[in-house]
Amino acid sequence: MSTLALALVSLPFGLIGYAYVVYPSLLWVGVTLSGRASRRRRIVGATELPFITITLPAYNAERTISAAIENVLASDYPADRREIIVVSDCSTDKTDDIVLSYASRGVTLLRLPERRGKTAAENVVGRVARGDIIVNMDATVRIQPRSLSALVDAFADPTVGVASGFDSSVGTEADANGGESGYVGYEMWVRELETQLGGIVGASGCFYGIRRHVHDTNFPEQLSRDFASVLIARFRGYRAVSVRDALCYVPRTKALDAELERKVRTMARGLETLWYMRALLNPVRFRWFAFKLFSHKLCRWLVSLSLPGGIIGLAMLGLSQTAFMPVLVAFAGGVGLGIAGLRWSAAGQQPPRVLALAGFALAANLAGVRAWYRALRGQSTPVWEPTRRPA
Repeated sequence: MSTLALALVSLPFGLIGYAYVVYPSLLWVGVTLSGRASRRRRIVGATELPFITITLPAYNAERTISAAIENVLASDYPADRREIIVVSDCSTDKTDDIVLSYASRGVTLLRLPERRGKTAAENVVGRVARGDIIVNMDATVRIQPRSLSALVDAFADPTVGVASGFDSSVGTEADANGGESGYVGYEMWVRELETQLGGIVGASGCFYGIRRHVHDTNFPEQLSRDFASVLIARFRGYRAVSVRDALCYVPRTKALDAELERKVRTMARGLETLWYMRALLNPVRFRWFAFKLFSHKLCRWLVSLSLPGGIIGLAMLGLSQTAFMPVLVAFAGGVGLGIAGLRWSAAGQQPPRVLALAGFALAANLAGVRAWYRALRGQSTPVWEPTRRPA
């Protein structure tokens, strides 16, 4: 029985160690030994910038859509080389009226007759887009004037099918969700390493570009397009890259409970998307890409799946062997701090730093477990509820 308990406890720790320490270390060693830097091959004879389509999916975004449009209009990308399409997912507030007020400045409103979700909105816009490159943005993020040009410039390399922006989590140090900033920075570092070794296995859903002929306009609406865009590109012989100069500011959500729901939705859709395109995990056919996809995505998600068993194993050891009792007590104390942090945040108050970090860790792990439960039960959520971020 103790052997089983030790195995249950060791599994999540082993997965965490491999996914978050060993795998990035292997990438770093690979980059160091190869002496590679991010290099791009340019299209010989290209004399003008590609025409692009910038899409902004929105649902009841009257609070943020105007600022989002102004942010795009302030980009240094030439106005005669781009079109801006706001896709309203059957909004019921003033979103559509606000977008229509920008018609004279080259902004087009595309309203869906019924609410069908973000992926459905992107399917529709893909059928009417005129750009050679489609750039998908969230209405709640902000980019620097140079970010759009930097993102599009990545496509000067003919091997690139998808280019992902470089996320920066922004907010105050007092945010209950302040732990998100460190995680985002870590994720961007890993993507940089992957880019230098062929390409990334997941794009930023907030800001990324894709070649129009790679953009699948009939993609299943319940799945995650930003993740799938990279997988589709690899199927078609392209790679995806992270572009450091394409900086994208992502405001942190103030409440941990809102962040919990976002993570559940994102991970559940990611699991369904990976299952739908599971052929890419074949190491014989896709080799290095399959290894990165397994290590970066699947192993991280398997941590959440193994957590319930790990907790059961820890309880078995703590109750049967006194040497493990302090570990069990410490774990219970950490969970208690996390619950306090979540309750504090749910009450609309700012928890102390220790409680905020414990609450963030607990929320992330709970989200993973719930996402697996939802995915295994086939509880698809195609209808989109955008994350309400602060201005």
